[in-house]
Amino acid sequence: QVQLVESGGGLVQPGGSLRLSCAASGNIIIINAMGWYRQAPGRERELVASMTAGGSTDYADSAKGRFTISRDNAKNTVNLQMNSLKPEDTAVYYCWGDYEAYDYWGQGTQVTVSS
Repeated sequence: QVQLVESGGGLVQPGGSLRLSCAASGNIIIINAMGWYRQAPGRERELVASMTAGGSTDYADSAKGRFTISRDNAKNTVNLQMNSLKPEDTAVYYCWGDYEAYDYWGQGTQVTVSS
């Protein structure tokens, strides 16, 4: 069993920055892939960014050039640095982990971009 706990959401003005963090706990060695999804009201959950244990990354087109994902395999943590935030980035952001062929999710953290 894997537990994922996010932190770092909040309210930010357009053009601002936020850093999301997620820590995994449980009887785990290393998580294969970790990342971030988001879900805005009335929309489906979508991938924002992910990173494998080997360092391969995947970004949504909307995140490229603005967001940077990083992780610490030894600590099983993943971070998302979000810069140049836009109102359309407003959503609940979920930490995700792929461990032993199961998907695990955090509880979500709200990110609101508004003036």
